[in-house]
Amino acid sequence: MKVLFIEARKKLDLNFNEIDFSPLPKEVFLAYSIQFKELAEKIKAKLGNRVKGFSQVLGCSVLKSAYPILLIGSGKFHAFNLALNGNILYILEGLKIAKLDEKEVEKIKAKRKAALSRFYSAEKIGILVSTKPGQENLEEAIKLKGQLTKKGKKTFVFLADNINLEELENYPIDSWVNTSCQALTFDSRIVNSQEIGNEYI
Repeated sequence: MKVLFIEARKKLDLNFNEIDFSPLPKEVFLAYSIQFKELAEKIKAKLGNRVKGFSQVLGCSVLKSAYPILLIGSGKFHAFNLALNGNILYILEGLKIAKLDEKEVEKIKAKRKAALSRFYSAEKIGILVSTKPGQENLEEAIKLKGQLTKKGKKTFVFLADNINLEELENYPIDSWVNTSCQALTFDSRIVNSQEIGNEYI
């Protein structure tokens, strides 16, 4: 099936010259979601040599920067995803730039730790596999299923194009393992396959 991707731009009602850049460190990496590309390019030109990297981020981006990141986007989905990769993160909200609250990140880390603990004690494990290009890891899922079965776990592979977290409640599964977009683990029931370690994979 042929797929056509069309980029969309967000129309922003703000005065670019009123953005306060003073909270930023001397050197930054700029990350943006595609809707905010034009604004990101303006900020890049404004900051000049202070910008040490410039990249679009997707929902499943695994971006690790040696420099603090300024994220130009909306919401906190991308922000949490980047922060959980160990990045120092600043976000642009309206005309203000602020550092992402580390307490919020710690809450997500605590949820992931709880999910990992639930995984180790689980008897029935569901492995989530996405069929989306760039996210599909069926081979990894089958390998993981074999390892878990050897350890006496009842393991099931769930294959879907769109993974609806609400639908997971319809199955008698003790713990879910995600092999696709790592951001799914913002949900406290799910652990990333990479987090399990070499013991299983």
